[in-house]
Order: sequence, then C-alpha cells, then structure tokens
Amino acid sequence: MRILVATDAWRPQINGVVRTLSALARSARGLGVEIEFLSPEGFWSLPMPSYPQLRLALPSPGGIASRIEAAKPDAIHIATEGPIGHMTRAYCVRRGRPFTTSYTTRFPEYIAARYPIPVSWSYGVLRWFHAAASVTMVSTPSLYNELRARNFGNLGMWTRGVDTDVFRPDVAVALDLPRPLFVTVGRVAVEKNLDAFLSLDLPGTKLVIGGGPQLEELKQRYPEAVFLGELEHETLAGYLAAADVFVFPSKTDTFGIVQLEALACGLPIAAYPVTGPLDVVGANPIGALNEDLRAACLAALNVSRGACRDFALGYSWENSARQFIEHMHKVANQDCRRAPTKIAGSAIVQG
Repeated sequence: MRILVATDAWRPQINGVVRTLSALARSARGLGVEIEFLSPEGFWSLPMPSYPQLRLALPSPGGIASRIEAAKPDAIHIATEGPIGHMTRAYCVRRGRPFTTSYTTRFPEYIAARYPIPVSWSYGVLRWFHAAASVTMVSTPSLYNELRARNFGNLGMWTRGVDTDVFRPDVAVALDLPRPLFVTVGRVAVEKNLDAFLSLDLPGTKLVIGGGPQLEELKQRYPEAVFLGELEHETLAGYLAAADVFVFPSKTDTFGIVQLEALACGLPIAAYPVTGPLDVVGANPIGALNEDLRAACLAALNVSRGACRDFALGYSWENSARQFIEHMHKVANQDCRRAPTKIAGSAIVQG
C-alpha cells in the first residue's frame, strides 16, 4: 500500500507534526506500507506572518495535481490545514476522491493569541475543511470529545508514540546547575504559555529547550533561566534525562509528544489539567496536574521516575502506525468501490 501525506509542516522545522510524520513513515515501512510526503519542498515560499523563522509554501493547483498523480497513491491523508492541505483537499473534492485528515494544531487559539479574531470563526473554517474527510484523526479522547462538541464529524483515534531506545534514563548529560532542574521543550512562542513557567518562584534552575519568535524577548525578561535552543533526538534525550521535572505550561496543544519523550527518560510531568496532559497523565502516578502550576512542579518532584519510564514503554510508534494504516485501508477501499470498472478485451481496467 502506498499512502501520500500532504503536509505544510516539514523539515527543517522541529515540531510535533514533523516528528510524528517522520516516525510514522519509519514504522509504516516495517509494516509493509510506503508513505510518501507532499511537502513544501520544491515550492516557492515566504516567511509566515508573526513567525518569520517558518516559511509558508505557495503551491499552485497544477503543481499539487502533478505531484499527486506522479505518486500514484492508494490513499491520501492531509496532515495540515495550510496552503498545501487546502489545495490537496480541493484536488480530492474535485475528483470525488476520498481522503483523511488529522487535527493536530489548535489554530483558532494560536490565531487568537496574536490577532483579534474570534475563536468561533476559526473553528467554523476548520469544521468546513475537515467535513469533507472520510475520517478526521485525533490523538486523544479529550480532543475527540471537544471536537464533537464543536460539531466536527467522522472523527477517529490516532494516538502517538515514543522511541524508547533513544529516550531513556541512562543517557543523562552532566549539568553543573543548581538543583532541582525544571525543563520545558517546544516552540518558544506566545501560544506555548512559557511566561506561566518562567515567572514561577521555584527552587533550582529553569531550562528552556527550543527556538521561536519569542526567544530573544524571554531571554531578556528571564535572565536567570537557561535557554538551550533547539536540540534533536539523542541530544534532547540527554538533557531530558538529566532534569528533575518536565514542565508543560501549554494550554493549546492537542497532545505534545514531548510528554512521552520526557516520561521515557524517567522524567515526571507538571502541567495544567487540560487536553494533552489530562490524556497522558490523567490519574496515572507519573506527574502532577494543577491549575496552580507551581504546586504541580513541586509535587512532581516526589513522583517515581521508574513509574514514568514504565508508563512510556506502553506507547510505541508501531501501534500508532497500525492505527493510522487501519484508517487508510478503509479510505483506499472506498476509492476502489468508487472507481468505475471498464472491460477492455479480456482485461479488467480500473477507471
């Protein structure tokens, strides 16, 4: 089976969407499924408003069509709601071709954090976008219920995983910093709510891993914090394993796979009781959720690191890929039923 995934988010970006799609492709290959990407590579692009470090692809309808037809996919999945996602959607709708989507980013909240645009308007656009999909995949039960309450239909589950061979407790780097070490990882941008973490009165040291448009501002406002920039894979794992608590201040993430990466390193989570942390931590003894983030951080210091690691071992990218592929098989079967059959001599040709 060959699946084409259309995505506006792609390397060299380092974010949850890119890491999820990369892990999906690796795991699917082991299950006999080939995943190709219709990504921004090869298209003109421009800096994204309010986030110039990211570039927004500017594809043409013809360019999208030619790349889809060259790939000859058995099924199509649209991972993002940007220009590539919209043009791929239009291609499929025009041709009556079934496709799936995934809801991975809270764009309404991200936009509202920057511009005076009502969240309800943005959700209306997203509801229209995803309504044409055979399945809209979501990563957690909380998000599933939230979108259902906003009248999204055709929802299906697609959970996330973690590479426990890379992210593990025994790879900790040596850090000569006052303990305890509270670390957060992610895009340094207003929607990630880093002020809520950096402004806390906590003992020890606060570490921030990641880059983004708010980086220089936060460096100036919080000179006592240690900003490490963007780190990948083994290096990131080393810093996570060296810390004492992983702090997840975001209230807008749909999942946050870095939570699983932290847990795999034996690092307990401190977060608000919102979608993402509620689904990962919940009532499990692997962290602390509290509307008082400082209280959550201090409580997490008493959590068993062994329990965190054991929990993460239950999440594999292979299981995540199996869920995704199951949805795609249904769409591929829909497409086969849709295609008219023509008889040419003794051969049966799918039109």
